[in-house]
Amino acid sequence: MSRYGCQSMAAPMTRVLMRRPGASLKRADPAEWHYNEHFDADKAIAQYDAFVELVAASGAEIVWLEDDDDGLSDAMFTRDASLITRAGAVLLKMGKPLRVAEPELHGRRYEAAGIPVLGRLTGDACIEGGDTLWLDDSTLVVGMGFRSNREGVRQLNALLNPHGIEVLGFDLPVWDGEAACLHLMSVISPLTDALYLVHPKLIPAALWTLMKARGITLVAAPEAEFHDSLGLNLNVMPLSPGDCLMIDGFPGTKAVMEQHGIRVRTFAGDALCMACEGGPTCLTNPILRET
Repeated sequence: MSRYGCQSMAAPMTRVLMRRPGASLKRADPAEWHYNEHFDADKAIAQYDAFVELVAASGAEIVWLEDDDDGLSDAMFTRDASLITRAGAVLLKMGKPLRVAEPELHGRRYEAAGIPVLGRLTGDACIEGGDTLWLDDSTLVVGMGFRSNREGVRQLNALLNPHGIEVLGFDLPVWDGEAACLHLMSVISPLTDALYLVHPKLIPAALWTLMKARGITLVAAPEAEFHDSLGLNLNVMPLSPGDCLMIDGFPGTKAVMEQHGIRVRTFAGDALCMACEGGPTCLTNPILRET
């Protein structure tokens, strides 16, 4: 049985790539890395450990990337540097210049873990994993903003079309500017394959129409909490369909999900997630979701 392949957003997660923050985060210059006033490295590491306990309790095997003081403090956000399919891993290309070394870190770890590298993005292409979303087993959506571009979509199609996967690109708005991180998954979080938590105002209209046509139910999170959380209330990570993790402090968003039958567990994430612009989906790169 294969031990890799993830072409679903919510099927049970049984294997996942993660990197525990350490020396690199402690040495990070918040201004250089675009971390905000919530940033506290020691507190962030403690919050990460609490998050890991929730992931491990699900039974998922964690494949660890080590922080060997390489200076890559954002590398704890393992979602962004690679994409796993049943055909193998694709090493992406980062839109944030400080993160350009991360895809090769993933490539070396995958090879050691017995996961083939199908290909990698090159040249002017940029795709970050936070901009990718599996609509179904054969349809990958990419949000094109300041971190992902049309050439990246073209190259992903060239790599994935032979394996029966179509890649569709949708333009994202400017929102808070070039330095801020508005990923597609900043505004859309699948809770099951047919139920998504969304921030409607920032979703491309053509993608909204496509999701509705696919029979997906779109549930809006409270707008005030989206702004108060810097968008992180929308960053909800399913361990399995309808069993999700999110950061604490946003009860309105949690209540909306629970009203739709979703089990929601929370962890403190102000110093880790809100400070560094990445939530539980960003901190995990599912290697295997078993449908």
